[in-house]
Amino acid sequence: ENGQAQVRNRRMEQSSSDPRTTRDNEGEVDAEEQENLKYGAKHVMMLIIPVSLCMILVIITIRVVTLYEAASKPTVYLVYTPFNDQNDLTTGSPISDGVINMLIVIAIVIVMTCFLVLLYKCRCYKVIHGWLFLSSLILLFMFTFLYLNEVVIRFNLAMDYITIALVVWNFGIMGIISIHWKGPLILQQAYLLIISALMALVFIRHLPEWTLWFILGGIAIYDLFAVLCPKGPLRILVETAEARNEPIFPALIYSSTMMWTVGMADGEPVGGYNPLNSNAPPVDNQPPEEQGVKLGLGDFIFYSVLVGKAATADDWNTVIACFFAILIGLCLTLLILAIVKKALPALPISIFAGIVFYACTRFCIKPMCDQMALHQVYL
Repeated sequence: ENGQAQVRNRRMEQSSSDPRTTRDNEGEVDAEEQENLKYGAKHVMMLIIPVSLCMILVIITIRVVTLYEAASKPTVYLVYTPFNDQNDLTTGSPISDGVINMLIVIAIVIVMTCFLVLLYKCRCYKVIHGWLFLSSLILLFMFTFLYLNEVVIRFNLAMDYITIALVVWNFGIMGIISIHWKGPLILQQAYLLIISALMALVFIRHLPEWTLWFILGGIAIYDLFAVLCPKGPLRILVETAEARNEPIFPALIYSSTMMWTVGMADGEPVGGYNPLNSNAPPVDNQPPEEQGVKLGLGDFIFYSVLVGKAATADDWNTVIACFFAILIGLCLTLLILAIVKKALPALPISIFAGIVFYACTRFCIKPMCDQMALHQVYL
């Protein structure tokens, strides 16, 4: 027996010291690392492209439709921002009004998110689907009609209400089917981007200026708490979905590669190890073509709000600076995501980078460039 054991040990030592075996193992490791790198870069681009398209859509709308220009002062503000210059309920200072409005909005977001998590924990899927269905209905019909009406007025197009109603009806019904039932992936993604852009335009138009900036900063801080805190609502939502082996609702998530199925209980979970915000849980046995990075629609909305607000300043340098600051912040978030391999908030880095770039470009670089152009100084 001792002799047989020695023979086995020699064979194992020979196989471990065989240079061909070592080279094969190293080759397999290198191939795996290259595949992971290629897969990660592919899905990073599959998020950067839709984020860019959503922001570009908002920028074009603001630059073309005069309703959203800075000189066009809104006549109606959102109901949950009562402290403004058109209301008797004001402190007299736009900064203090903005802080109070921000606290009200954040409180509403926290209450609604906790209510959503409670419904999900109690398996009230029909209530959640009805809630999201109603929200999509309002966005795809009412907001689309208002947007189309402004575009028609801006370009002085001759279009009767019957034609507009038919266009909005077909557009809205197709969106409802694609998001909440079945449809091509590219169509679902397109509708999610349009919904995000419409919501961003509503915020830009109907939020007081200081309130909007405070909300951007406050929602980014709240995102840190909601995702990273052990008792954060979005973290509870992700962990509950992971424990139940279920996907998150399609009306809340943009996915780079997936097809949603009907019904929460019967749907197959999708996603890799890298969810962002309220994303689907990690599933290790998914094939590569079904894995993908997922981003909450709220991230698309607030990215577009920041860039859109910069576009109202009538300075392309500020717009471009904010645009690339957000993309750089998103890339840094995805880089950290690949390291820690757990759900991360997608707003903080991008939003704070965008705010810093906006302030530096608007109040430092732009005045300097104007003075240089005035005195004909060129570098």
